Amino acid sequence: MNEFDLSRLDVVILCGGRGERLKGIVNDRPKPMADMGGRPFLDILIGYLRACGFQRFILCVGYKGDVITGYYRTKSGSSGILAVPEDKPLGTGGAIKNAESVIRSDPFIVVNGDSFCELDYRGLAKFHLDKRSSYSVAVVRSPGNRDGGIVSMDARGKITLFNEKAKSGKTAYINAGVYLLNRIVFDIIKSGEKVSLEYDIFPKLVGKKFYGYAVRGKLTDIGTPERYMQARKLFENAD
Repeated sequence: MNEFDLSRLDVVILCGGRGERLKGIVNDRPKPMADMGGRPFLDILIGYLRACGFQRFILCVGYKGDVITGYYRTKSGSSGILAVPEDKPLGTGGAIKNAESVIRSDPFIVVNGDSFCELDYRGLAKFHLDKRSSYSVAVVRSPGNRDGGIVSMDARGKITLFNEKAKSGKTAYINAGVYLLNRIVFDIIKSGEKVSLEYDIFPKLVGKKFYGYAVRGKLTDIGTPERYMQARKLFENAD
């Protein structure tokens, strides 16, 4: 892989969650399709990733996935976007395993369809290669009490703790929801089973070729009504 040729990397976008905490605001569509002033959140995310140089996107769809597939089937400029449905909830790990046959690149990018983090993707790719990493996670510093879990690293960036359940009362690194994974990850995920990358896979990779790439960008997500409204204001103002 040429670390500067992002067009050769597939981007897998996780879009299968139900968004239970947003039901009072977004109940007729999957969370990534939440309206951001006339444009779906997912569209903003893909637009940003295209501008970074990526060209091929694999959407792992589940709950109300027909809303996503229908939107991109009719939207102009949607070349390079492929939706992979799941028949039952598979979790983040099960979703990428379900898409294994259509993911071409090694490594490949994984991003959450309900969060947005500005970062240097070429820098992430170079970091991944320089460290000879098999699994790289973008992490961002965040004030305490955010439900992003805690990630600790040594001086070389090797992850020494990955605890998605933990909360910290002080500033700490949290998972930014952006991963660069070698295809070897498929060997540790069983087909058809509900598996979470964050809860089931990543904690077990501590001590292996598992690295954290620290970024300065702000993490924006739409996981709660409060953060949804904040994100909507942010993107409306960006226009």
